Amino acid sequence: MNCTDFLAKLTDYFDGEIEPELLAEVKEHLGTCSHCDVVVNTTRKTIDVYRGHQPYEFPDELSDRLRKAIMDRCVKSGVYPEVEKSADPQPR
Repeated sequence: MNCTDFLAKLTDYFDGEIEPELLAEVKEHLGTCSHCDVVVNTTRKTIDVYRGHQPYEFPDELSDRLRKAIMDRCVKSGVYPEVEKSADPQPR
């Protein structure tokens, strides 16, 4: 099994809907491929956050950088997102 094959089966892996022989191949691949192991761990953590509805608080600096990057793209494209009245609609 290579990384492309593994990624094609990722949803089945997480859903537990994978044939036993294929599961053995997936586990073997994960034991030898650090890249796919990172994908699995990151995906698992993302699923856990969404299932638990656990908010993730961004540091203010990161939040400001993300907001600015989004608004910069909006200005370039001429498409602006719906903004709540309390939010600052101007790019920073």
